[in-house]
Amino acid sequence: MSKQSKIGILFGQENTFPQAFVDRVNEKQRDFPAEFVSIEQVEQSVPTDYAVIIDRISQDVPFYKAYLKNAALTGTAVVNNPFWWSADEKFFNNALAVQLGVPVPKTILLPSKERPDDTNHNSFRNLRHMNWDAIFNHIGFPAFMKPHAGGGWKSVYKVDNPEQMFKAYDETAQLVMLYQEAIDFDDYFRCYCIGGKDVRIMPYEPRNPHHLRYAAEMKTTGDAGKKLLKTMTDYVLKLNHGLGYDFNTVEFAVRDGIPIAIDFCNPAPDADVHSVGQENFEWVVEAAANMAIDRAKKAQKGKDNLTWGTFVRGSVSGLTPVAAPPTKAPKVEKEVKPEKAPKAEKVSKEEKKEEKPKKSKK
Repeated sequence: MSKQSKIGILFGQENTFPQAFVDRVNEKQRDFPAEFVSIEQVEQSVPTDYAVIIDRISQDVPFYKAYLKNAALTGTAVVNNPFWWSADEKFFNNALAVQLGVPVPKTILLPSKERPDDTNHNSFRNLRHMNWDAIFNHIGFPAFMKPHAGGGWKSVYKVDNPEQMFKAYDETAQLVMLYQEAIDFDDYFRCYCIGGKDVRIMPYEPRNPHHLRYAAEMKTTGDAGKKLLKTMTDYVLKLNHGLGYDFNTVEFAVRDGIPIAIDFCNPAPDADVHSVGQENFEWVVEAAANMAIDRAKKAQKGKDNLTWGTFVRGSVSGLTPVAAPPTKAPKVEKEVKPEKAPKAEKVSKEEKKEEKPKKSKK
């Protein structure tokens, strides 16, 4: 087998999606055999056998991240771009969303409560004291505090007053945190975007137990519902084009008919059949297989075959980072309504474990 002629998937703890993806790619064509990525010796600037690698785990394994950057440098189309994924974080994403015209919650960046290692008070001589009264007045209560570059519902706090906020802040140690308004939502959705064009809008209830979060129904109906779906599709594409993700999910909390982007950096989103459900699972497997085959066909050996968002491309060219619309109308599918979910329970601070593998930035 010649170099860079296969499609691989790199994964960790998940079980259902990787095998289904490999089987689907191999059912659809034979030019680019799909398999689980196999790594032996990693030598600088030596190409892999893969035209495309779907990355589902490097957020948890730094060795894999370094391997993928080397593979990308030598021509492999890595999904998602490991260089951008390494640099990305939630506060920047929110700032870019504002530039793109996508509504997001009011958000303030907080310095770490404890000084980072190898620093002292002189390291922060440019930092003034926080005006907490102004911050509380701007954000309001209730509010959420979460790591600016974290995920998996780790170190996420919901606070109802200044006393709770300061108590939670004391627990965050060296984490740089976001302080963000809570959105009292009427509807909530999670939206897959694959290949920068295929969108799947799914009703979602983040307050439900994990295995029941997709057991939800869209509450907005009629013309308002159609308008909402169209608006979310537009926002999903803007965000993914701006950030340059090939495989991502975007979450929206809908308040007064306006979808507000809550979480939109999930470059290894949950795709397990037991949590997303059979119909969503089938859609993800098919869309991911089609995207990987297309990327393999278009890949140029030894070239940069990564996807770069309009922000990066605009920065290089000197243009403003506005997401370009697709050349063709994207294919959008809305999930068939499942059985009605049981009554949701209030999100608690103890709910800290999200699906794996995932780099969500809640």
